[in-house]
Amino acid sequence: MQLTPENTLPADADHATLLGRIWRPELQGPSVVTVRDGMVIDISASYPTARDVCETADPARALRAALGEKVCSVQSLLANSSAANRDTALPWLLAPCDLQAIKAAGVTFATSMLERVIEEKARGNPAAASAIRTEIQSLIGDDLSQLKPGSEQAMALKQVLIAQGAWSQYLEVGIGPDAEIFTKAPVLAAVGCGDDAGLHPASQWNNPEPEVVLTINSRGEVVGATLGNDVNLRDVEGRSALLLGKAKDNNASASVGPFIRLFDEEFTINDVRSAELTLRVEGADGFVMDGYSSMARISRDPLDLAAQMIGPHHQYPDGAMLFLGTLFAPVKDRDAPGSGFTHKLDDVVTIHSTKLGTLRNRMRHCDQCPPWTFSASHLMRNLAQRGLL
Repeated sequence: MQLTPENTLPADADHATLLGRIWRPELQGPSVVTVRDGMVIDISASYPTARDVCETADPARALRAALGEKVCSVQSLLANSSAANRDTALPWLLAPCDLQAIKAAGVTFATSMLERVIEEKARGNPAAASAIRTEIQSLIGDDLSQLKPGSEQAMALKQVLIAQGAWSQYLEVGIGPDAEIFTKAPVLAAVGCGDDAGLHPASQWNNPEPEVVLTINSRGEVVGATLGNDVNLRDVEGRSALLLGKAKDNNASASVGPFIRLFDEEFTINDVRSAELTLRVEGADGFVMDGYSSMARISRDPLDLAAQMIGPHHQYPDGAMLFLGTLFAPVKDRDAPGSGFTHKLDDVVTIHSTKLGTLRNRMRHCDQCPPWTFSASHLMRNLAQRGLL
């Protein structure tokens, strides 16, 4: 899993305003960085946290104007960012967010909404999914992309489904007025591009979820975007939606990166709305699965999801990262006919979008991934020791 500028940065990286974080071993802590002319520039003296950049009046302008220290080339940073062959004496890439809350929106695409209904009906049993999928699609179809959540048409469909005994809590958040917004991971717990990503060892039915992740400041302004893998345990959530925390929040189960691309004259919310994501899963057993997700098919506008997350009803003083949900729902059989897809250890997951770059991780059990030990208290102490607070 060799990372290079060519296979990791946005296609138009020379015109992109990129905000990131790296681990600097000699400082025993993280630094906020940007990319300029192929070099990694540490701007921590001006902005000790990524959150601080995003809280400025114009984050892209602030980042471009920030003075900083050259640390290394982007090429050498990325070459050392793969967990499989990392030299811990040299810098490596981290998740680009720090003090922001890590939130996620669920059931925002019709296809993945149907898969959630199927998980619920199957009670976490992948062998039952195929037959249930056929039954559910016969009732409601497999294309609800033109149905606006909360509309009169959506509410009329709800009544029909209730009458037929086919209503589900997943349909409620899929076509009802209120989006599902949940906490994906604690602050500072996300892993970055090249890191190992975690699966709970008790899960036997799970999958990657390639998503666009918004960067939102404390004022509710969307200031940029990046990529994320909202690793999902289908069997756990399928047993009960009340197990969402166990299904979604495990060590290393939130992957974000490679960099936050800040909004500027070259990249705007409209680029998010039209983003296309590709997914590839490559197994050590030779298995390959390709997937695709188009933001054009999302049921709720990204700005609507951001507004449902933050505002008078809920504040985030350090801002938030918001996973927007995925169109991708894997049904390709891996081991036997009708068994569907599930991860195996050492799967390499690659998520790509032209203007956001590539997020790549190797899948391990969450107790095999490095334990999360560097929290907000450790960050504050580290920055204070470095004279940055």
